[in-house]
Amino acid sequence: MATEMQEYLAALKSKLNLAEVAASYFSLEKKGTNYWACCPFHHEKTPSFAINEQDQYYHCFGCGESGDIFKFVREIENVGFMDAVKILAERAKMPVPQTGFDERRTVELKRKRDNILKILNDTAHFYLNNLNSGNAKEHVDYILKRKIPANMVRKFGLGASLDFYSLPQYLLKKGYDPKDMVDSGVVNSADGKLTDAQGGRLIFPIINSMDEVVAFGGRALKKVDFGKYRNTKETMVFSKGKTLYNINLLKKLKREQTVREVIIVEGYMDTLSLYGAGFKNVVANMGTSLTPDQARLIKRYADTVYVSYDGDGAGEKANVRGLDIFKREGLNIRVVPLPEGLDPDDVIVQRGADGYKKCLEAAMPLIDYKLKVLRKKFDLSNTEQKRNYEREAIAVIRTAESAAEQEDLLKEVHVATGFTIEALKRDLYSDDIEEKQPEAAPPARKDTATAEKRASRFVISAYLFGAKISEECNIEDVPFCDEVHQIIADYIKSKKLMEERVQPSELFEFFEENSAEYEELCRILDYCDGEKLNGLVAEKYFNDCVKKLRAIHTDKQIEALKNLIATQTDGEKRKALTVQLQNLIASKKK
Repeated sequence: MATEMQEYLAALKSKLNLAEVAASYFSLEKKGTNYWACCPFHHEKTPSFAINEQDQYYHCFGCGESGDIFKFVREIENVGFMDAVKILAERAKMPVPQTGFDERRTVELKRKRDNILKILNDTAHFYLNNLNSGNAKEHVDYILKRKIPANMVRKFGLGASLDFYSLPQYLLKKGYDPKDMVDSGVVNSADGKLTDAQGGRLIFPIINSMDEVVAFGGRALKKVDFGKYRNTKETMVFSKGKTLYNINLLKKLKREQTVREVIIVEGYMDTLSLYGAGFKNVVANMGTSLTPDQARLIKRYADTVYVSYDGDGAGEKANVRGLDIFKREGLNIRVVPLPEGLDPDDVIVQRGADGYKKCLEAAMPLIDYKLKVLRKKFDLSNTEQKRNYEREAIAVIRTAESAAEQEDLLKEVHVATGFTIEALKRDLYSDDIEEKQPEAAPPARKDTATAEKRASRFVISAYLFGAKISEECNIEDVPFCDEVHQIIADYIKSKKLMEERVQPSELFEFFEENSAEYEELCRILDYCDGEKLNGLVAEKYFNDCVKKLRAIHTDKQIEALKNLIATQTDGEKRKALTVQLQNLIASKKK
């Protein structure tokens, strides 16, 4: 009998279409019975990500990622199972039951997470009330000094920490457990004393794509010996490397209109200034080094990213270090040059929205930007440094995607150094400089499967996807060598017994994710496009595989009987076993 959870999930699935959900994140193209796209989970230029609309599952023939609608939303939104359910329930306009959804082993974790989110939400309101209390003069003065409009203060929920002790006292009065308060990141504990982790700072709530407050950034208002800005520590709901500031408003923007590009800046103030000036497609990585997770997060909203870090030496170096991460995730990168010494906030304050728009219009491709930064590194009036510059510049140009682009970039080096184009080309194509590195590709899916397992995969795939080549052979007559294949075979038999349609998407509920069994299921799904399961060649291979599986099964039976006979002392039993062995050997010869 289905549980309440199973019944609810089945009802939710029935109301949704995986292809329609996926199309809200990226473009799909229908070919045959499937929808195709470049895989959102690894970088590729040729679409290998397929959605089977009839059976409601996806499979990437490149990286092997597979799953149903719940796994898709979890992966694309980078959220847990229950959050994925909530996202889909909202889309389907179905209420989420408050009980019956947690297995025993997850109940405590869910309670902990929910409690931490409540603490963070109450803390955000506490800081907000502080700012509006009339007691936050320093904070208000700073806001006025930085010319942050009142509507932006409200939009981003800015708040104020007035001291180190009132927040812990407030949370304790609300009945929160001190350990949960510390685990949420908003409170520190030392020598038995609880203190506000952002004591005395101007507060910037960090909100995820689910509109949940997950952390806080704080700006010191007085001179400090450590960073002016501080984020609360990483927790079970907050990881800096997987979060972007303002991602919640970017998600809302994408629902309202097409987002063609995303601007990424370094900090909170840059985000507020650009958003207030009309550049609403802005996010910030909050001063930390860019991570692949953040790049993938941006790719969910647009294919082009404008990198707008501070216009100083440190900002330029950070650009060069981080931008290749965007490239590896398949994003089109444009680097926004800012006036020396200015950050995006400065540009908005000094030159207005039009001034920043001109900076965006001057944005350059990654490879051009690398040459620009490299040029500043060397004194080209010095012969040795000029040669070193040329060598490093040639190494950069070798990564260009076309000969035309290389030729265009060589002209820049020619103008900067005076070296002839012919000499530069000789260096470009010589073996003296390190060979051009190929574009980063996803790691190959290693397959160490035996011939027996590969044969078993092909045969079970033919039955699973209803291939014509399997019609002449009863599945009950095929001995499968792998436990996963046997489970799938049992599922197919049960469906036939009840005269129901086989639905491959149901198999995702049978195996635990990231397990060897789940990986084996994904290998089987490599045949789901059906092309490999049709035709005379496929038919012959299918029959050969079935014979191979039967022969292997018989060999195992023969070996087991031989071992049993060798240990048998009873003469009559030994004789009966020997007859069985002879029959098996004769069967194998057939």
